[in-house]
Amino acid sequence: MTATGTFTPRPGAAPLGRMIVAQTALETRMLLRNGEQLLLTVVIPTLLLTLFSAVDIVDTGSGERVDFLAPGVLALAVMSTAFTGQAIATGFERRYGVLKRLGASPLPRWALMTAKTGSVLVTEALQIALLTAVAFALGWSPQGGPVSVLLLLLLGTAAFSGLGLLMAGTLKAEATLAAANLVFILLLVAGGVIVPLSKFPEAAQSVLQLLPISALSDGLRDVLQHGAGVPWGDLGILAVWAVLGLGAAARFFRWE
Repeated sequence: MTATGTFTPRPGAAPLGRMIVAQTALETRMLLRNGEQLLLTVVIPTLLLTLFSAVDIVDTGSGERVDFLAPGVLALAVMSTAFTGQAIATGFERRYGVLKRLGASPLPRWALMTAKTGSVLVTEALQIALLTAVAFALGWSPQGGPVSVLLLLLLGTAAFSGLGLLMAGTLKAEATLAAANLVFILLLVAGGVIVPLSKFPEAAQSVLQLLPISALSDGLRDVLQHGAGVPWGDLGILAVWAVLGLGAAARFFRWE
């Protein structure tokens, strides 16, 4: 304040770290208060876990059904947020010119993508906490180490985020909405989430095992159900998808 009692303006952008945190909080609030996204990220995974654990609909092999289902549903939660939810939200932001306007703000474009990634991670943490609590209530007995689980979840998030941003940045919003939901349903059925891959024909298994959802669900299942060590094969598949998806998104993403 000056000697005359008036405030002296200090124009300029806020520190970069503060801008990223503020944008991350905004993206998270927008994601969580969207009814359709809540259906995909919270309601559907919770219902699937509860229903298929309580009712013997699908043969999940020996042991408790929840021990087989919980890792797959955790993988589904990652896909629903990092891929489906992010693709739809970003696609419509691009259509309505939100991304174009944000791109002209003091927040760099890479920082905007960093904030979107941060909001995905926050949402996933909430999902995993909820689904883990539900699974424990259903009698889940997880095995294995947390480091392997964390590596799988982070690489899975990177792989699905890349694919989601690629779709949102290249297709029209309506096409993204339809395609993202269709892929969600197809991978839910054929990705080893609820139905074991061993139930599919052998010729199909070799292809389905290379899908990111299959690698994530199988890797989590090996660790959490069977107590395996680091699932390098599944981590390798997810790493390839992450590099290809993020690389293609960085190359082909259109802001307008």
